[in-house]
Amino acid sequence: MIAQILADKCNNCAQCVSVCPTFVLDDGPQVPVIARLDACQTCYMCELYCDRQAIYVAPDQFAPEPGADPLPHLGVIWRDHGWDRPGEAGHLDEYRKLGPLLGEGAEIAARRYQAQRRGV
Repeated sequence: MIAQILADKCNNCAQCVSVCPTFVLDDGPQVPVIARLDACQTCYMCELYCDRQAIYVAPDQFAPEPGADPLPHLGVIWRDHGWDRPGEAGHLDEYRKLGPLLGEGAEIAARRYQAQRRGV
């Protein structure tokens, strides 16, 4: 479950807002707002698409948090799955296999987000 967005790392690009398949996040004045936490599916899309590593998604909503300082945990999923080195052979292979599905999911989420913003 999304646990934190660090304002000092976030550049408010809203990429996380647009890729979230369940509209958990809303645009905010400085950083996106966690508006519907109960809708979070812990899919990690927001964390994976955040190239600033400003988002921490806790792996289990019922497990104790890692502590007051999420910094050691920021970007772990991103790095462990090779998103920090996409050009290297072998990295992202798991995601490349899902490529069309993962890409389609992100596109669907972005379209739904845009439609929601327009009030359609």
